[in-house]
Amino acid sequence: MAGEFTDPLWRTAVRLAPVEVALLRSEPLRRLHFVAHGGASALTTLQSYSRLEHSLGVFALVAHFRPDDEPLRVAALVHDIGHLPLSHTCEGVAGLDHHALGRGLLRSEPVQGCLERYGIAVEAVVAALGGGQAPSPLANRSGLLNLDHLDSYVRSGRAAGWLDGDPAALLRGLALQGCAVSADRAAARTLVRLVCAEARLHTSWDNVGPVSVVRRLARQLLDSSGLGARELARMTDPHLWAAFDACAATRAESAMVRYEPHRLRVVPVDRTDDRRSGGLGDGGGGWDFSLRKIYRSAPLVEGERVEAAAPELAAELAALRELPTDFRVWWG
Repeated sequence: MAGEFTDPLWRTAVRLAPVEVALLRSEPLRRLHFVAHGGASALTTLQSYSRLEHSLGVFALVAHFRPDDEPLRVAALVHDIGHLPLSHTCEGVAGLDHHALGRGLLRSEPVQGCLERYGIAVEAVVAALGGGQAPSPLANRSGLLNLDHLDSYVRSGRAAGWLDGDPAALLRGLALQGCAVSADRAAARTLVRLVCAEARLHTSWDNVGPVSVVRRLARQLLDSSGLGARELARMTDPHLWAAFDACAATRAESAMVRYEPHRLRVVPVDRTDDRRSGGLGDGGGGWDFSLRKIYRSAPLVEGERVEAAAPELAAELAALRELPTDFRVWWG
C-alpha cells in the first residue's frame, strides 16, 4: 500500500508509489540510514544527518518539480545506494567508486527485482541518474546546480547554522529549467552563500583532519586484515568503526580520531614549493592529503547563467578557486 512522506527540510508532502515503498523497505536503502552524509566530518561538526535523509530530500525535490516522472523519482531514491561507509570520506580507496557500485546494485537483487516487479526498466533509472548521454536534473554535468547538490547545500546549511530563513520559502523562489535549478535573485544569493560556506567547510580543519585520518585507516585495514575492498564498500559506519577497533594496525589511531581529534594539526601546503614539508613541527611523522574536488555549482539566476545575470555572485564563486586543496596533517 502506498503511503505519504513529508520531508522535514522542504516540508513537501509526497504520495509514495508502491515501488517507492518497496525500495524504502529494501536493504540497500535502509543501509543509508547508517551512513553519515558528511562522512568523517560528522566527528568534528554537527553534520550528522544520514545519506537516507539526503536521499529522501532529493526525492522530495524531484516529486515537487517532476511529480509524474516515475524513473526520475526512483532514481532520486536510489542515487546514493553505492556510497561507501562514511560517504565521500572513503571514495576512491582501493579504486572504489560509489557511482559504479550503485549501478551494480541497480542491476542486482533486491533492487532489480523490485523494479521489474513494478514494470520499471533498470536502464530507464540509470539514464535518469545521468548514466547516459542525456543530462539529468540529478547530474547535469554542466557546472549548473542540480537537485542532488541543492539538497546537500541546504541540508548542510541548516545543520551548520548558515541558513537564514525557511527552506520551504526558499523553495518557492526556485524552478527547474531543463535539468538545472533556476532561482530568483534573493534565492540565488542564499544558494551562493551556502555553496561558498560548504566549500570553506571542506577545506577546513573540521573536514580535512578527520577525513585524512579515516582514509589512512581504511587503507591500513585493507592491507592488514584480509578484508576485501568490496566487503568494505558494503559496510555501514558502525561496521567500519568496529572493523578498525578489531584490527591491531588501526585500533589506536581509530580511537584517537574519535576521542582526541583536537590533537590533529592541519596546514595548507603549496605543491609547487619544494620546501613544503619543512618546518611543520611533526618530526616527519605527518602525511599529505589532497581534496578530490571542491563543489561550486551555481544556479541559474532567473533563467540566465550567473556570470551574465549576477556578476557579483559569479565573483564570489570564482574566489573559491583560491581555497587550498593540498594539506599536511599530523598528530600534535
